[in-house]
Amino acid sequence: MTRILVAKNAGFCFGVQRAVDAVYEKAAGGGPIYTYGPVVHNESVIRDLEKKGVRILESEEDLKKVPAGTVIIRAHGVPASTSRAIEASGHVCLDATCPFVKRIHQIVEKESAQGREIVIIGAANHPEVIGICGWSHSRPSVIASKEEAQALDIPLERPVCVVSQTTFNAKKFEDLVDILKGRGYNITCVNTICNATHVRQSEAMTISDQADIMIVIGGQSSSNSAKLYEICRSRCPRTYFIQSAEDLHLSLHGDEELIGITAGASTPNYIIEEVFKFMSEMTFEQMLENSVKTVHAGETVKGVVIDVKPDEAILNIGCKSDGVLSRAEYTNDSSVDLTEVLHIGDELEVKVLKTNDGDGQVVLSYKRLAADRGNKRIEEAYNTKEVLKAVVTQVLSGGLSVVVEEVRVFIPASLVSDTFERDLSKYLGQEIEFVITEFNPHRRRYIGDRKQLLVARRAEMQKKLFETIAVGDVVEGTVKNITDFGAFVDLGGADGLLHISEMSWGRVENPRKVFHVGQQLRVLIKDIQGTKIALSLKFPDQNPWAGAAEKYAVGTVVTGRVARMTDFGAFVELEPGIDALLHVSQIAKEHIEKPSDVLKTGQEVTAKVVDFDSEKNKISLSIKQLLIEADRAKQAERRARENADPDGGLVDIEAIIASQKDEEE
Repeated sequence: MTRILVAKNAGFCFGVQRAVDAVYEKAAGGGPIYTYGPVVHNESVIRDLEKKGVRILESEEDLKKVPAGTVIIRAHGVPASTSRAIEASGHVCLDATCPFVKRIHQIVEKESAQGREIVIIGAANHPEVIGICGWSHSRPSVIASKEEAQALDIPLERPVCVVSQTTFNAKKFEDLVDILKGRGYNITCVNTICNATHVRQSEAMTISDQADIMIVIGGQSSSNSAKLYEICRSRCPRTYFIQSAEDLHLSLHGDEELIGITAGASTPNYIIEEVFKFMSEMTFEQMLENSVKTVHAGETVKGVVIDVKPDEAILNIGCKSDGVLSRAEYTNDSSVDLTEVLHIGDELEVKVLKTNDGDGQVVLSYKRLAADRGNKRIEEAYNTKEVLKAVVTQVLSGGLSVVVEEVRVFIPASLVSDTFERDLSKYLGQEIEFVITEFNPHRRRYIGDRKQLLVARRAEMQKKLFETIAVGDVVEGTVKNITDFGAFVDLGGADGLLHISEMSWGRVENPRKVFHVGQQLRVLIKDIQGTKIALSLKFPDQNPWAGAAEKYAVGTVVTGRVARMTDFGAFVELEPGIDALLHVSQIAKEHIEKPSDVLKTGQEVTAKVVDFDSEKNKISLSIKQLLIEADRAKQAERRARENADPDGGLVDIEAIIASQKDEEE
């Protein structure tokens, strides 16, 4: 006769029971009642509380969106910042954090304040661990595997405090601590695994060692329930993970002597009682009949993940045999590690490929069912011209490949962009938008078009741009392309040409040395002709020629740098934007064939302004004139000494220079 044994420590633990009771008590009193996150990982309890008016808040922003009421912090706890936000929000805060979890908060807060690095052993995305992290004064490290323990990058000289998620596997915790110690870390270790968790796991080990069938009851998202399942299945291969009696589909052989039942901390007692009653009231024949479910090739079934490895997952599909889902039948991506995308307790809808793979197991496919849905999805998008989004998975020689619900869509290079792009590699891993322009499932040909979206979007932007801009406006733009004669600047809907002559008040030899693609520019709209826009960086208020007539008046002696040379003269930069011509005939008193015979680019020269054309903004210089005047001054000084009055009278040197100039002329 088959016996049914229920674990004594199955069901709600102290902390969860305390939190759930607090919510039910407050809900009975009326008024807006909220829990910060689900109070327990059990859908039955959550649905019951929702019927009683209890709402779940998922973020600090939600606190501002609801009427003032009572916010109950769940047993898992929250980060310190969230606790403060609740208290400051105007709501009444009721902290139902499990006392054992609260103790971890206090340890982490104290140890991190004393300068210790915090290492939390647990699941990084679990609400309890997220809450614990929020009480550390420094950024903690979270590890859950031997690989993560071996890769921990905290400097060895730093003191470390290790704590654990309350529901973590005790043996695994000890193994990870040993690895850290073996690496040489100075560890203060606080085993914060809840004793109730340890007792529940130990009892599950004992029962599953004896049982022919083991039933684990718990929420599919419950961490401690999943760990119970992991422990039981390692000892009893015929272990089932269910949420309620409705999920119970046993695979019976007829020789079972003991069926064991345990439950995670998120499972209320009434669900455990329902499962026990359901099994006790059924005859063996009824249980056997209930357990046998027939499936057929091509049929779509629902299954729950009961085991997962990098290349294969085992699903309970409710029939006598479990289903096998290989990596190749889950996705087209051969690099995917199934342990990263699937977890024990996940529910999947799959397609039956074979009812027996030779070893008595059912062969399943997820990607083929997804591909069937994908075909329908793409057909619908093709008919409605819907804009789809997908990540580029491959860059091919002729275009891009994206995947929409396991269906590959090809986007030819000519339809990727509204401009020619030689290198498409930048799109790899990028999410792009496109429309389906060809749908042929029989030939498995699906063509996407991104270009038409960009063209339409740019046309709309161009229309809005020309409605808002005018000659004389100063606008922002991005350098899109650079040529020898100028740069094209994207103004957000249309391109404008910044000609080389408009790039500076000075002279620009090579635009590529001044600008780069992607550079942000503030430009002046100089002219608009139809859809053509002429741009300029020669802002009127920055015109160096304003006031130049006085600064460089004829007769002024100036110093500048030789900027460039031609056969007929050298151009001297007096200041950025103002060049003056030093004609070859004005470089020296003697005859010179070309400027480069006596001058070098970059050389500093001093010359005299001999002409200023204000209309054409042209300045002419002369070194020769300065040299001649210097010679005259020397001759005048010499004559003055020769004609000096022996009695010490004064000599008019200026008059001598003037008479000398008259003689030369």
